[in-house]
Amino acid sequence: MSDEHFKPAPVKATVSLAEFERLDIRVGTITSVADVPGSDKLVRLRVDFGDHSRNILAGLKPEREDPQAIEGKQALFVVNLEARKMMGEMSEGMLFDIGYADGLQPVLAIPETRIPDGTRAG
Repeated sequence: MSDEHFKPAPVKATVSLAEFERLDIRVGTITSVADVPGSDKLVRLRVDFGDHSRNILAGLKPEREDPQAIEGKQALFVVNLEARKMMGEMSEGMLFDIGYADGLQPVLAIPETRIPDGTRAG
């Protein structure tokens, strides 16, 4: 979908501030990107959150010509979702990207300047 034909989706139902504050959204640096064997969509991101690292699986293969190009970049991640097994591997969070839900070419949600890994958003 091109930008000129984009129509924003309706705003979702209202949530309380308390509900929103339950999400733990943090900055992390993507230290490596690797294929998930047998998957046409998933890559395994190794993400540094300052005091620990995690594996986070993301469906980036169909979205990006070169998923490895995001290595070294900081991005926003939800870190308090239940771990989820996909293609035999555990994913310990969720990458925030912008545009996928609207059928646009996704982009990372990134800090404007470099900031310490593990910094909370919100």
